[in-house]
Amino acid sequence: MLRRNAHGFAAPARLSFLGGRPNFAGMSPLTIRWKKLDPRAQLPTYGSAGAACFDFRAVVDGELTLQPGEIVAIPTGLSCEIPPGFELQMRARSGLALKHGFSLPNGIGTIDSDYRGEIKVITIILGREPLVVRTGDRIAQGLVAPVLALRFEEVSELGNTERGTGGFGSTGKH
Repeated sequence: MLRRNAHGFAAPARLSFLGGRPNFAGMSPLTIRWKKLDPRAQLPTYGSAGAACFDFRAVVDGELTLQPGEIVAIPTGLSCEIPPGFELQMRARSGLALKHGFSLPNGIGTIDSDYRGEIKVITIILGREPLVVRTGDRIAQGLVAPVLALRFEEVSELGNTERGTGGFGSTGKH
């Protein structure tokens, strides 16, 4: 059953808000355990009540100057314990991307639930000017997402679809 929220959008009837963050009724908020590997490290924080992602901050000695085209892993001084069945996705922050061409060369970074090492943000500057990063600067945003367990089956034939084998622009010009 769907109900309308204050903005007129349909929402599942079981959706509730716990601590200002959406959650499904009857579910406890997911807890991520964090370990500071450096005393200057800061736990991730949400930038606003409606933010989907939480911000990660750099932990560097002095200043770190990122040159255009250079790929650098920026330390956060944190490690974490992600529950099995989930992953932590690392994403570029939109303001840094727009203003400085700050990007993650792998698009979205994945931290697996069994990784316990330091979280580092792999970055590249696609803009024309260097970017200086200091300890405490917000450098990336994270999102915890469920991961489905899959099984892989080899077959000799796949089911047919209207699209078939068409790819790379086969569904239309725009």
